[in-house]
Parts: sequence; C-alpha cells; structure tokens
Amino acid sequence: MNMHHRFETARGHDGRESTISKMLSDLVLVCQQIEADIATEEARAGIRDRSDARYPILARSLNERYANLKGTIATLEKRVTERSQLVTDAA
Repeated sequence: MNMHHRFETARGHDGRESTISKMLSDLVLVCQQIEADIATEEARAGIRDRSDARYPILARSLNERYANLKGTIATLEKRVTERSQLVTDAA
C-alpha cells in the first residue's frame, strides 16, 4: 500500500520541485513588495536610519518580516539544490 502524507499527492519529485519553485518565485515577489513598502514608509517619515528612535514602527516590522522571508527563501533554495544533487548522484 502506498501511503502519502496528509497534503501530499502522488505527483512524485517533479511535482514537489515545481511547487517549491512556485513558492520561491512568490516569496521573491513578496520580498520585492516589502522592500517597496519599507522605502515608502521611510520616505514618508523622512527617516532611513534604523538606529534612530524615531524610525517608523511599520518599517521596523516590515524589515523583520523581510529578513524572515529571506531566511525562508535561502532554506528552500538549499533544499532544491540538495535534491537536485541527490537526483544527479543517483543517475
């Protein structure tokens, strides 16, 4: 009997890789939007120095979200690289 994880289908590795690639492209777009939002908020406040106590709270939280997403992107890219190496080594 072939058991699958709860949300996983029987698509195989190609389906997973395309899903991860789609996620990566979506996350990159979100990061670009966050960068634009940070720039807009900094321009509105007239403060670009993150160490300034008057630096906008919204920009601070967006910077944290941006950093978290960049970490997620790096992790997914590493996973894709490792899987492609496994496939190459197995062939």
